[in-house]
Amino acid sequence: MYLRETKRRNRDGSTVSYLQLAHSERHPVTGVPSAKVIHNFGRAEAVDRDALARLVASISRFLDPEQAIAAAHTGQIEILDSRRFGGAWLLDQLWARLGIGAALRRVAAGRRLDAEATERVLFALVAQRALEPGSKLAAKANGSGGSKLAATRWVCEAAAIEDCPGFSDDSAYAAMDFLLDALPEIAARIFDSVAHLLNLDVDIVFVDTTSTYWEVDGADEAAELQSEPEVDDGTATAVEGAARRFGKSKDHRDDLPQVVIAMAVTRDGIPVRCWTFPGDTGDQKIIRTVKDDLGAWNLRRLVWVADAGFASAANRAYLTRGGGHYLHAEKLRHTNTEAAAALARPGRYHTVADNLRVKEAWVAPGGGTHEGARAERFVICHNPEAAARDAAVRERLIEHLSGLIAGSDAWPDRRRDELVGSLKAKPGLRRLLRRTTTGLLRIDRAAAAREAHYDGKWLLRTSDLTLTAQDLAAAYKQLLAVERGWRDCKSSLGLRPVYHHREDRIRAHIQLCWLALLLIRVAETRTGDTWRNLRHELDRMHLVTLATADGRVAQRSALTSGHKTILAALDLPEPPRYLDFTPGTDAAAD
Repeated sequence: MYLRETKRRNRDGSTVSYLQLAHSERHPVTGVPSAKVIHNFGRAEAVDRDALARLVASISRFLDPEQAIAAAHTGQIEILDSRRFGGAWLLDQLWARLGIGAALRRVAAGRRLDAEATERVLFALVAQRALEPGSKLAAKANGSGGSKLAATRWVCEAAAIEDCPGFSDDSAYAAMDFLLDALPEIAARIFDSVAHLLNLDVDIVFVDTTSTYWEVDGADEAAELQSEPEVDDGTATAVEGAARRFGKSKDHRDDLPQVVIAMAVTRDGIPVRCWTFPGDTGDQKIIRTVKDDLGAWNLRRLVWVADAGFASAANRAYLTRGGGHYLHAEKLRHTNTEAAAALARPGRYHTVADNLRVKEAWVAPGGGTHEGARAERFVICHNPEAAARDAAVRERLIEHLSGLIAGSDAWPDRRRDELVGSLKAKPGLRRLLRRTTTGLLRIDRAAAAREAHYDGKWLLRTSDLTLTAQDLAAAYKQLLAVERGWRDCKSSLGLRPVYHHREDRIRAHIQLCWLALLLIRVAETRTGDTWRNLRHELDRMHLVTLATADGRVAQRSALTSGHKTILAALDLPEPPRYLDFTPGTDAAAD
C-alpha cells in the first residue's frame, strides 16, 4: 500500500496532480501487477494535509517506534548530540539586547583583538556562572582533552552556545585577562548601554561590601609590622586588588585570609559595578574609591545608600564633596551623641505605608536642638509588626534567662561567675542580666525597658534635603537588594569556593559573577520570578543534533507553556526550531 500521485493535462496545457491511496494487485490470469485505488484524496494542492498526518499517526500506533521511524525516513536516524539550550539562548538574547556584547567588541577592537571571538568567550564564561554554578577551575578528567577548566568542558560538551567554536582553556584565560585589563572602560560602556536601554533611575546608588575566604594557612602577603597604627585622615582611598589577607570577615571567618568585594546597585536592583580589594581593606577607604570611580561616569546627583559600616564622619564629609549626598543607617544601641539626640526628640509618627511610620528630627553637632546650616537630618522609621516580633523575642529571652538563673541565690559565687562568663558569647541574653551588689543574679528590667524603646525601629542619617522621609525609608529598605545579590553570588553563581589563587584570576572571576548577576537581575525583574525557577524551566529546552542519510540537522525541543511565558515576559522571540542543516549522504556514519 502506498500514496501515489497521478497527473492529468488540461486542454489549456496546464497539469493537475491528484493524490490517491493505492495498492498493487496481480492479475489472476496474466500475473501483471496493477494499481488498485482504495481512496482518492483529491487535487494535490488542495489535499487535507492534517488528514494525512492523522492517517500516518494512526498507522504508527500499530508499529514499534523503530519501525515507524524507519518507515518515515529514507535511512537510519541517529541522535548525535543533545545539549541544554534554553538558558544559554535566553542569556545571549539579553546580553545582546543590553548592548553588553557590542560594548565588549568595541573595546576589544580598539585593542586590536579578535573582537567577535573574545566577546563570545566572555559570554560563555558568564553563561556558565549563571547556568552551571560550579567553579571554572576543576581537576583534569579523563576525556576532557587535558582541560583543567570546568567551563571549557561545559561549553564544549554540555552547552549549546552559538558562534563559540574556538573555546579552550587558553582562550578563556586570554578573555579573562582582557576583561580585567580593560575593566574601567568596559564597565563604563556597559553601564551607559544598560542604563539607557533599561531607563535606569540612577539618582540613588546602594553600596555594600562582602568578603570571600580561602581555607589556606597563610595570607598572600604578610602585612609589615608597624610601630604605630595607620591613621586615616579621611582622604585615603583603596587600590583595587585581590590579595588574600586577614581582615574583618563578613562570614565570621577572621581566622582565614580573604578578599573584600564591593558592589553598587541601582534602586531598580540592577548591579552596575563591582570592585575587589585586598582582604584587610577597610570600608571607609572602599567607599571613597567607589565614589571616585562612579563620579567619572558623569551621573546625575547621587545619594549614596550604605549601612552603618560606612557611617563615619570622614566618610560623610567625603561623600558630600562635589554636591553628592549620603543616606546611612545608624546603630541604635551604640549611638553617638547626635543619633541619641535624634531618637530622643519628641514628635508624631506619620504612617506612609503598610507597617511603616516615619518622623524626622534635626540635630546640631553635639546633640543640640537648633536647626541651622550645620544641623543634620535624621529619619526615625518604625514598623509595628517588627516591633511586635522584637518584643516577643525579648520575652522568650527573658523566659529562657529566668530558667537559667532559677535557684541561683543558693549557688556558690564560683558557679554564678561561670554562668555569667558563659553568656559573654550570647549578647542578647547578657544584656538582660544584672548582678546585685551582693553578687546575686537578676533579670535587668530597666535594660528590657530600654530595649523596648528600639523595637521595630531603625535610624537614618542623610544630607539630602529634597527626598521625602518616605522615599528615604523606602530607599534604605532597597539595600536588601544588595544583600540578596551577595547571597546569590555566593550560592546561585558559585562565587565560593574560589580555586584561583592569582590576584588577576580572582578579580576576573568576581567580575564574571557580576556580569552574570546583571543578566539574572534583568530576567528576574522582567518576569517576576526567581532565577532558580527560570533556570529549572529553561533547562528543559534542549538542542538535539540528528543525522540521517539525507544530512545532519540541529533541532530544538518543543517549547513548553513555561518557556512561552518567560519569553513573552522578556519580549523575546521564540528560538528558531532548526539551527543548522548540513546535507550529506554519510552524515549518520560520522
